Amino acid sequence: MSTATAQQAQQEIIEEFGFFEDWMERYQYLIDLGKKLPPVPPEQRTDDRLLAGCQSNVWFIPEGDAQRLEFRACSDAAIVSGLIALLLRVYSGRSAEEILATEPEFIEAIGLSEHLSATRANGLAAMLQAVRNTAASARS
Repeated sequence: MSTATAQQAQQEIIEEFGFFEDWMERYQYLIDLGKKLPPVPPEQRTDDRLLAGCQSNVWFIPEGDAQRLEFRACSDAAIVSGLIALLLRVYSGRSAEEILATEPEFIEAIGLSEHLSATRANGLAAMLQAVRNTAASARS
């Protein structure tokens, strides 16, 4: 991970999305980001790792402890994979404290909240909740 803090990662995302003129370009960028996610082997895509609340399949694999939590995830949907890439960029490799202290401001700042379908927005909320729940559990 190249970014020093979660807040800096969010700022970089906001700046990157600012380069695009319209939402078709932003969706394409999201899809491209999703294609760059490290693969999750099929044997790790188990039912116990499937997130509830997502219309598409999202496998979520947290690892680590309160000092440093790493997240791996994948989806069978292209735009959802891009959303995963953004969340991992902001939250993976951080301490539980930093994760819990970092509100996902980039979602509103880049316009995701108004351009995602209701089902994708619910899925994004479920992924964010899984990250936060993992951090809260690791901290206690």
